[in-house]
Amino acid sequence: MFKDVLTVSVVTFNAVWGNKEKNLNRIKGYIECAAKKGSDLVVFPEMSLTGYDDEPGKPKAEKMQSLLAETIPGPSTNEVAELAKEFGLYVIFGMPEKDAHKPDTIYNALAIFSPAGLVGSYRKMHLPAPEPNWATRGEKPFILDTPWGPVGCNICYDSYCFPEMIRYYAAMGCRLYINSTALAKCHGRGLGTTTLEAGVIREGVYIASANLGGLDVDNYFWGGSSIIGPSRKTWEPYYYAGHKFTDEVADESEMFTATIDLSLAERGLYKNNPSVGGTDFRPDKYVEMYQEILRNPNFGK
Repeated sequence: MFKDVLTVSVVTFNAVWGNKEKNLNRIKGYIECAAKKGSDLVVFPEMSLTGYDDEPGKPKAEKMQSLLAETIPGPSTNEVAELAKEFGLYVIFGMPEKDAHKPDTIYNALAIFSPAGLVGSYRKMHLPAPEPNWATRGEKPFILDTPWGPVGCNICYDSYCFPEMIRYYAAMGCRLYINSTALAKCHGRGLGTTTLEAGVIREGVYIASANLGGLDVDNYFWGGSSIIGPSRKTWEPYYYAGHKFTDEVADESEMFTATIDLSLAERGLYKNNPSVGGTDFRPDKYVEMYQEILRNPNFGK
């Protein structure tokens, strides 16, 4: 049987653009403080190691993301792996990952750690503009195995615009979903809060979301890191810690910590419903529907 109760920390992080050494030092400091708070898991935003913003006038090889990218494992992840082992923590943070076999290929990635050290990386599967200027799309999801059961890991656009991702993880048994994000004010007021709350309501899971906060180079990021989950009220999410993206103080640099009870994650759509002879969720039919889309000669035109 999986454990049900764990303590989670999420960090609103104002990355110093292009200063990997300073950002890594701060990430390590937050990890140590999360351990002092008794956290089992600490989550940092997308691209927190380097900052996010693009340099549109530069060729890919000269962009900050390409110049500062590292393989995973690599120098920065080796340092964090030692801290994860020292403090017995699960840690997730965003960084540009260099493909070890194709050094010109860079991914918008999450470095993922357990108390045993580095577990691996998740490479963002969906890339909004301007990320294709420097990043290559990843090809598969990432499930982190923990004593509290499987945990699904995604990045930003994956979460807000592709509900297939969170549904996949919920159907695979995940009661906790990670959204490491760089959601900026240019994306509007409704995208982040609306879609994450909908995921909690619809999938019945907890979401630990960590966002950049403040000015990067051109973009001002909302902040609004939060731990959201099911409440005792029907079809309503509850904020266990943190802020909505548009709260007045959401952009302040801060770590939020909450102890959550994953037994409240019902995932009702993915459990057997005797009245229909199966689950309400019907992946066998969705496969047929998606195959029909792929056969449609007008798809993608």
